[in-house]
Amino acid sequence: MSAGLIGCMTTPAQGNRIPDGALIGADNGCFGKGYPGDDEWFDWLCASVDRYGADRFLFAVAPDVPFDAASTLAKSLPWLARIRECGVPAAFAAQDGCDRIGIPWEAFDVLFIAGSTAWKTGPAAERLARESKARGKAVHMGRVNSLRRLRIAEWFGCDTADGTYLAYGPTKNLARLRRWLDELRHSPSLLGGTPVPLPQMPPPRASPKAAGRHR
Repeated sequence: MSAGLIGCMTTPAQGNRIPDGALIGADNGCFGKGYPGDDEWFDWLCASVDRYGADRFLFAVAPDVPFDAASTLAKSLPWLARIRECGVPAAFAAQDGCDRIGIPWEAFDVLFIAGSTAWKTGPAAERLARESKARGKAVHMGRVNSLRRLRIAEWFGCDTADGTYLAYGPTKNLARLRRWLDELRHSPSLLGGTPVPLPQMPPPRASPKAAGRHR
């Protein structure tokens, strides 16, 4: 992490301390059961920025509605400017069909490729990723847990990607992930560049005195 090859993806539900020097991607927790509510999420984001410094954040994802482009657009728009006011790049979650209803390009800094597996690895997401890069914006792909998916992210031109691959098997899987990255660096796509993985941190374990959180 300190070398900048692997960053850290975090959400309000995790509660982990982020390692010193690690680059940070702040997800909102809307995918799954980790979203605490709009105001609580924003309080968490502001506190995290104060704690770690805005310069370590690659982006923060505005609240979204997984797999629903229209609802995501309505939910995200009010928060994108507020994320920027925190000094952090604002990320917009691209969901299935968002290419048909319009993308608020000027309102965000990072295109976060979300949505269903079929959509996020398909031609619509690829077109959006390439347009985002052409507009000078970064691209991130979520749920990347295999070499094949990492290659797709690299082919699309993604700058970063996240997944749970390391979260529950860090000792065994770190060496494999490093081999994947070495393989991509030695045989890149025509676009070049290897996405920086942002592993999702596992939730803290439960103790006898306190119930652990889970994502």
